[in-house]
Amino acid sequence: MIRVLLADDHAAIRAGLRMILDHADGVEVVGEAADGEAAIRNVRALEPDVVLMDMRMPGTDGAAATTVLAAEGVRVLVLTTYDEDEVVFAAIRAGADGFLLKTASAPEILEAIRRVAAGEGVVAPQVTRRVLRAVAEQEPPRAGEQVTAAGLTERETEILAEIGRGASNTDIARRLGITLGTTKSHVSRVLMKLDVESRTQAALLARDAGLGGGRTRDA
Repeated sequence: MIRVLLADDHAAIRAGLRMILDHADGVEVVGEAADGEAAIRNVRALEPDVVLMDMRMPGTDGAAATTVLAAEGVRVLVLTTYDEDEVVFAAIRAGADGFLLKTASAPEILEAIRRVAAGEGVVAPQVTRRVLRAVAEQEPPRAGEQVTAAGLTERETEILAEIGRGASNTDIARRLGITLGTTKSHVSRVLMKLDVESRTQAALLARDAGLGGGRTRDA
């Protein structure tokens, strides 16, 4: 069962999404939030597998909330009305696992939720070309040099490798035999030392540097 939390400042949107998900097999809505601050608080309390996150909300917006949650290993699927470059790339920089427009059909939303829950990335077809063009225009990162220069400790390197595999904080804590609080502290230090803004960026660096490899799954 995939546990989902809905974060959107419009009650009607949340109600519509809940109606779709309540009739889907293998998906359960465990909570809602009307702004980013409530989303962060409710995610920590309810521990959903995927957060459906609106971008433009009062107070703490979707990008800010996604940055916090992605750093904690939470999978976030952005669902927004806006497809401007500013919104798309803000979501990506924040560490979102997927970006979908609210014009998506119910089957498309469900498929995106399942893919994000499985550790895959999802990008709306309407913005894929722009994302690919932006990536193509960037200078290829020298991931190995960046990781080496970060001066990670042995434990932090282990943490980075786990991030590269797509492991959540809970998975990392269990595999390395440390507490969840200690794991979160290590992850925060790794992101700071690598000078990256999100867990997704750290995972890309880890993989490019030969750490982590493919996503692992617990038995």
